[in-house]
Amino acid sequence: MSDRPTEEVKIKLKHGEWEVEITCLENRVKQVVENVLSTLDMAKMVGPTVQGELDEFRREIESLKSRSALVGRSPTDDSQKNIKGGMTCRGLLDTLWLEGYFSTDRALGEVHEELGRRGYNYDRTAVSHSLADMVRETILTRTGTMRNFRYIQKRPVGG
Repeated sequence: MSDRPTEEVKIKLKHGEWEVEITCLENRVKQVVENVLSTLDMAKMVGPTVQGELDEFRREIESLKSRSALVGRSPTDDSQKNIKGGMTCRGLLDTLWLEGYFSTDRALGEVHEELGRRGYNYDRTAVSHSLADMVRETILTRTGTMRNFRYIQKRPVGG
């Protein structure tokens, strides 16, 4: 090493859209510049567009976590009544399923009457279509013949 004291150095560095002024000791220039460049490269990789997408993914993940937590709760939990909107015909049928209503087989008329008893007066065809969707999604299964179908849960709540 030399006998002269280490001097302070100022460097202006332009890299991509960034312009940086560095002040450091002469014997540390290489290390400091490498650190700054690697940091700038990382900032460039995670630009505003990518950061926005990452934030959106985080929100979606949290939403999925909260939905999966709802499925694991007890059927009497009031928060489950909001699944799939709650006030739509399908949402109300989902609520019935979560409450265990379909643990015994039910006819279309019974389901329609139960919704009416709860204060929701949907057309029978809307109820029928929603039940058919639930059968297609393997949430429910149906037995019987045309115009005499009976609906029962195919998989347990939370499973």
